Amino acid sequence: MSSLPVPGGQPPETPRKGVRVAVIGGGLAGITAAIALAETGADVTLLEARPRLGGATCSFSRDGLTVDTGQHIFLGCCSAYRGLLDRLGMTGHTTLQDRFDVTVLAPGGRKARLRRTALPGPLHMLPALGRYPFLSRTERASVARPALAMRFVDPADPAADTQRFGDWLARRGQSERTRRALWDLFSVSALNIAGDDASLALAAVVVKTGLLGKNNAADIGVPTLPLGELHGDAGATLLAKLGGQVALSTKVSAIEPDSGGGFRIALAQGDPVTADAVVLAVPHEKAAPLIPAGALPEQTVAGWAGLGASPIVNVHVIYDRPVMDLPFVAAIDSPVQWVFDRTLISGMDRPGQQYLAISLSAADQFADTPVAELQEQFLPALAELFPAARDARVTEFFVTRERRATFRQTPGSGALRPKTATARPGLVLAGAWTDTGWPDTMEGAVRSGLAAAAELRRTVLTPASKTGASTIGERQ
Repeated sequence: MSSLPVPGGQPPETPRKGVRVAVIGGGLAGITAAIALAETGADVTLLEARPRLGGATCSFSRDGLTVDTGQHIFLGCCSAYRGLLDRLGMTGHTTLQDRFDVTVLAPGGRKARLRRTALPGPLHMLPALGRYPFLSRTERASVARPALAMRFVDPADPAADTQRFGDWLARRGQSERTRRALWDLFSVSALNIAGDDASLALAAVVVKTGLLGKNNAADIGVPTLPLGELHGDAGATLLAKLGGQVALSTKVSAIEPDSGGGFRIALAQGDPVTADAVVLAVPHEKAAPLIPAGALPEQTVAGWAGLGASPIVNVHVIYDRPVMDLPFVAAIDSPVQWVFDRTLISGMDRPGQQYLAISLSAADQFADTPVAELQEQFLPALAELFPAARDARVTEFFVTRERRATFRQTPGSGALRPKTATARPGLVLAGAWTDTGWPDTMEGAVRSGLAAAAELRRTVLTPASKTGASTIGERQ
């Protein structure tokens, strides 16, 4: 039986059996930590306030459709997330491009294709960028300068966390047009913030890992099942096989250290849960009031409020006929950012119709816009991109909003992200908002869960007479 990735490949120690661990939060971070800990023989209970697992990557039913809360993709470089899929037995329910390949549309029938070559990175994208029709010849030639300079940006350098990505690009000859028509394609969807406003440190992770690293690093993977099945249902099934327990609709109201060195976890309803160790894997604004006194400096916890939140809005449109012939496209010069064909994955039983979902990152301007106004704006925008939509009839239009989809990945956010361990032995943090070294993504969430499990393995799950490496490993 395979296990979750073992960063560093270090030898395991024999864990203490029967240690009770409560994992609070059933998103990707909590699911990952719970599985990794259950694999060591810990007695794991996963507590989730909502009626389903998956966190920001879950699904719900609506008029016969299975709707994902957001449109999520992964990249070839997302090793931890892909390891989780493998452990869940879900790799076969995703597709990964054999080469990065994105069609970019603009109003008026303009089109471009960004497809990598088989050349080694970072040369693999040069031919596509050299032909990119939405930039002038001069603008295309200027792209090499920041690409080369990015190799020398250290994402771990605190100075990089103080700079705006847009300012850094502008100083290296990137015009407003180049930033909007090219760099935003990658940074806005990855960082969920306007491209110019992103932290240089986090943008460097995206660019260096995805675009300047191995030539297959940015190849795009998409699910072929609803996210609720891919993560939540599969996670619950595996945890049950490993002997773990899942408690849904179970809201935690307090974490209280007990005199024996463990924890008493108070619930909003029902009897408290006791545990030897706790993984707190909820969003930062929900984690802050649960932190026991003395576990972290008060100013550290108060500082988490500065992480803020960035929204993602999804606009769902069902047409009476097919209007898009690709699984997904990107757009520029349009309010539309990315469009996904969800006809098959949603289980829609409406012959001849097509279900498209527009994913809008950094969607502050749309977070509270009435549905009718969004319809007035986005249906004409889709018709500008897809000529077939001009004659098609819209059979359904609805909107889903994730107002706190990610933390705001602006300059200074890196200094606010906490480490996994706390000053209270047995209490660790997880979540894509913690200091994973990655942006707030599915990959970051999984890495945080692995780091939390590794910390408990090192400090709680191994006999006190031994020290050494974790079978799960330190941060990747």
